Amino acid sequence: MPHMPMLHEQDPKLTILESLGDISNVELFHNQVLLATYLRPTKTKSGLILTDSHVDEDRYQSKVGLLVKRGPLAFEQDGNWFTGMEFNEHDWLIFRPSEGWSITVNNVLCRIFDDVNIKGRVEDPDSVY
Repeated sequence: MPHMPMLHEQDPKLTILESLGDISNVELFHNQVLLATYLRPTKTKSGLILTDSHVDEDRYQSKVGLLVKRGPLAFEQDGNWFTGMEFNEHDWLIFRPSEGWSITVNNVLCRIFDDVNIKGRVEDPDSVY
């Protein structure tokens, strides 16, 4: 599917963070990271409305998530391919969906990954499908 700029009522980061709320009681171990799954809105900027099945597919196949929590060793281990790179909370990261464990946190769909399963970073979550 080609890049489709989506119509956002508000910044998708804010939407996720407001829905997620307080996650201070969530603790990750070792090199694990928690990504809130990006679910596209139902309407594109050009006015196309996505079908329910199209939108529902994001729950299973979304390849972008917002970094919302990380374990103490995430992206920090010497000798791995993250050396010299900096990752911050609220970065949009890309991943292979099957490599993460799908969970809900405060009713928000998320995935837990080992840091080595993160494939990249993007500025715009709509740029990846």
